[in-house]
Amino acid sequence: MDTAAQRELARLLAVLRRDGRQQSGLAATLVPPDKATAYRVGGLVAEELGWPVVGWKIAAMKDEMQKALRTDSPIYGRVFFSRETPTSFVHARLASPIPEVEYQARLGSNLPPRDRPYTREEVTDAVASLHPGLELAECRFIHDAAFPPLPAILADGAGSGTIVYGPAIADWKTRDIAGQEATLSSNGRLRRKGTAAAALDHPMAPLTWLANELSRTGVGMKAGQMISTGTLTGMLTPRPGEEYIADFGPFGAVRVTFA
Repeated sequence: MDTAAQRELARLLAVLRRDGRQQSGLAATLVPPDKATAYRVGGLVAEELGWPVVGWKIAAMKDEMQKALRTDSPIYGRVFFSRETPTSFVHARLASPIPEVEYQARLGSNLPPRDRPYTREEVTDAVASLHPGLELAECRFIHDAAFPPLPAILADGAGSGTIVYGPAIADWKTRDIAGQEATLSSNGRLRRKGTAAAALDHPMAPLTWLANELSRTGVGMKAGQMISTGTLTGMLTPRPGEEYIADFGPFGAVRVTFA
């Protein structure tokens, strides 16, 4: 895939994001041949948009989710929007929204590219706060028979949308983050539950992976960015009029309404 095709795809994805639209399928000539090319296009999308990168999303840390997302490794994407809880979205203005219960980590210092890998301890020290959260994933491609291969989705920021977060968890480094059960309910009905231990091992595990991926590719992360560390409860498709609550027990809750 030459640079002209990469730029063409980036322009298309930027227009779809800017307009809040989806399309069915993608021309074969615009499907990136591999993950590395897809991530380069993701960077070009950010350039085309000119929007600040407020954070990052991580997905598919473990085998079950990798199979569901058709990948053999974790994936990531840039995030351009974040909101505090409670918040509301107009369902019709979203691109196939998927609410996912996730811990959100806000960086207090930069994690720039460097020659040696980051350790988990270094990454943990760089985190200023950890929050209960919900990632509202979106996709610029309609989920139909023409849905394109994974690299096209990676170029689209791995389906990034908006990070919604609650108040910071006090003393999070000494709390049982991994073992705390989190639930996802809609209109008062329990829909899913899970733990970081089962889905991620711990939020710092995917965050360390991302720090090293972005270091290796010369991108890095910046202080103030919020990282959505991966779903604890899988994926659901909301309908207009539903309210979703991500409940992390003593760590707080996040509320999102789809108007």
